[in-house]
Amino acid sequence: MTTSNDRPPEVRHRPVMLQRCLDVLGPALRGDEPVAVDCTLGLGGHSEALLAAFPGLRLVALDRDPEALRLAAERLAPFGDRATLVHAVYDELPAVLERLGLPRVAGVLFDLGVSSMQLDESERGFAYARDAPLDMRMDQTTGPSAADVLNTYPPGDLVRVLRRYGEERNARRIVEAVVAERDRRPLTSSARLVELIREALPQAAMRTGGNPAKRTFQALRIEVNGEIAVLERALPAAVAALAVGGRIAVLSYHSLEDRLVKRTLAEGAANTAPPGLPVVPEEYQPRLRLLTRGAELPDEAEVAANSRAAPARLRAAERVREAVA
Repeated sequence: MTTSNDRPPEVRHRPVMLQRCLDVLGPALRGDEPVAVDCTLGLGGHSEALLAAFPGLRLVALDRDPEALRLAAERLAPFGDRATLVHAVYDELPAVLERLGLPRVAGVLFDLGVSSMQLDESERGFAYARDAPLDMRMDQTTGPSAADVLNTYPPGDLVRVLRRYGEERNARRIVEAVVAERDRRPLTSSARLVELIREALPQAAMRTGGNPAKRTFQALRIEVNGEIAVLERALPAAVAALAVGGRIAVLSYHSLEDRLVKRTLAEGAANTAPPGLPVVPEEYQPRLRLLTRGAELPDEAEVAANSRAAPARLRAAERVREAVA
């Protein structure tokens, strides 16, 4: 019997809003030997499609997960040296490009959040629907796990994490249950955490919003992997790496990510001149042109075929001028 972990990457992962990503990035990737960066390689679905659609493209793909890099390397092997895979977090983009001698690129893609592989491998601890060790590290070779966070953070810090990254209104109730549990024995099991959350929440909260553990698991994952702080550094760096005419596309899956993406792209698309100037000088002109009206959503057919696409939000922009010092 074949388990989810045994299936090839192309079966395990359906790239979200794939054709729309190709359409948005495409005009920038048809030039003379363009370079694009997939900042979130995962199982390589978007990367494979980019390389297939644009035969002259050179792709640099980043991922912090060594297992994702191994599987994606097998998938992208037919493209030979057109694909360069790098073990890195996406806020390391400037250093990666400098090391590769690539001052500017034609396209950047982010597909944020947890990957299908990480969700499907129960031992990673990302999914609240199956019992597993509370790990949640995208790179299991480094850093504290979700169990470390739950068992060592002061209660006030845990409340902050759940409220900020999970938008959990019942954070204090959940943390009180966690602290009582860890005083008896360390909390290491995802199933036990789900049980504690169910016991802590009022009945009204149990009837809305899907699985009651969803927000807590999201918050822990973001904290363990530093996702918001990393994204705050990575988005401006990606915009700065674009050549004029280059394009960036970002898929986000929850409101915290999407607000950051919206703000970064909107700031780049606004002029920064003081009010009242009759003519806007060059240094104040927008650096970006927005390519999406608000956030674009997957269509009903895609959501029906791939439920993991449901929360996706796509925003994109084109670099229209250099920054003027």
